[in-house]
Amino acid sequence: MGSHSRKSVAWKIGALLLALSLVLFASGCKKKVAAAPPPPPPRTVTPPPAPAKPVITAFEAEPSTVNKGGDSTLRWTVNGQTSEITIAPGIGTVDANGTRRVFPGSTTVYTLTATGPGGTDTRDATVNVSQPAAPPVQATTPDDGIRTLSDLLNRDVQDAYFDYDKYDIREDARATLTRDADVLKSAFGRFGTGTILVEGHADERGSAEYNLGLADRRATSARDFLVQLGVDGNRLKTVSYGKERPQCTEANEACWQKNRRAHFSVQ
Repeated sequence: MGSHSRKSVAWKIGALLLALSLVLFASGCKKKVAAAPPPPPPRTVTPPPAPAKPVITAFEAEPSTVNKGGDSTLRWTVNGQTSEITIAPGIGTVDANGTRRVFPGSTTVYTLTATGPGGTDTRDATVNVSQPAAPPVQATTPDDGIRTLSDLLNRDVQDAYFDYDKYDIREDARATLTRDADVLKSAFGRFGTGTILVEGHADERGSAEYNLGLADRRATSARDFLVQLGVDGNRLKTVSYGKERPQCTEANEACWQKNRRAHFSVQ
């Protein structure tokens, strides 16, 4: 083959390669750029559920009927988140689950109220009190030697005693305070003025500060018991002396028992 023929072949090959390069270049330019993926949908924030209202699942009085001077036991259960649980009348703040002995002097409706972030729930429990026929009351004459309210207290009103480190009304104290209630109601009718101090006392064991608080609760328990039996609460005041006014100073249980008491005096 001559040189001219070889040059012609080489030129054709070069032209072919150039054409192929141009085709590939044009094809690459025509490729579409991939579109960016769409943004994710906005995130939905679910608000927290509203707090549920507390629920009183049980509130009852056992027994529901008592004789005057008798006691009943309140039992209750509260479920859910609470900020305050109370029982009225006369009890106040309580735990979510518990019991409390009550000594109503007449038929009483107790109301349990549970309050929380979600609302309030209430429930009632009734203690019916049977009122026996009142025994005849012997008229008090000026010759009985009683000239003042203080004279009557000193003669007829007895102290109520408590167990160690306790302020609930035990059986013998309940009987004593029931008798005291009758005396005080009669006394308030006879003496139109005068206020009774219900004194709370403790034995010598424990700190002065602790015994002041314990004695105050004893005085309050005795006063509340008397009010439930119908004594005029406006003429009953409480005071705590802690261990500062002992009746007995010997270091034994017989002496300590005398000092764990609720005592009555005229203000």
